[in-house]
Amino acid sequence: MNKRGWHAGFLLGMAGLTGCTLKPVDSFTLEVDLPAQFELKTAANYGPATGETCTLPRRRGKRPERKVFFTEYKAVASRVSYELPLSERVEGCPLVLRSVEFGFTAKWGVRSTDVGGDVGAISILDQLAPDSQWTPELGVTELRGQCEWRFRTVGPLHGIRKILQCRSLDTTGQTQKTRAGGLAQRDRLAGKTLRMSLTLSDVETPAFDNNWVAVPGGWKRCRGTSFEDRYAFCNGDTTHFKPITMPDGRVCDVYPSCN
Repeated sequence: MNKRGWHAGFLLGMAGLTGCTLKPVDSFTLEVDLPAQFELKTAANYGPATGETCTLPRRRGKRPERKVFFTEYKAVASRVSYELPLSERVEGCPLVLRSVEFGFTAKWGVRSTDVGGDVGAISILDQLAPDSQWTPELGVTELRGQCEWRFRTVGPLHGIRKILQCRSLDTTGQTQKTRAGGLAQRDRLAGKTLRMSLTLSDVETPAFDNNWVAVPGGWKRCRGTSFEDRYAFCNGDTTHFKPITMPDGRVCDVYPSCN
């Protein structure tokens, strides 16, 4: 090959490489930080893009518009990561990512039944409100959430059981009423990382109001109308209580210190 031919081939090769490099990125990295002893189910849901008139095919036992991932329990806090496309095509129908759903399951004891669960979600929108504080330009956008165990009693022996509750945190770290998750703008996600950072509170609180009274060392269970009263609302009575049964079988007056 003469010098002129080599030069032309080199330019064509570089043009091809440039074309690949300039291909728009159509995916993002989703990360989820999990506390220890948490299991996670993640589902990415796709739907027709805004303005599209096509409809999804009928379900035949499968959901091609839904990508599902499972993460098993780990003994320590961990991070899971997925590469998610922002758009899909199912049987000719152009779809875009509409939401990501989370199912959290966590262990609070050693028995097989000592588990609790909650759900969360990130809504993927065409456009966020102008006053949104979402900042994907930083490369990693973090949506923070916190879970806590909420305790109650069940059965004639008033055994302790726990309910998992996961809620969003605002920018100052204050717990919100909304479930863990948040909002993201689709066209600002490409090539970026969206992280759901979940922590577990050290503090446990009663699952229901008007059942417990705070005392040194924890909480006492109100007696209600009698020891057999399983609902046992306090209704202003802060002097009459009933013992509770701990998960290990101990009968105590105060949860969790068992004073």
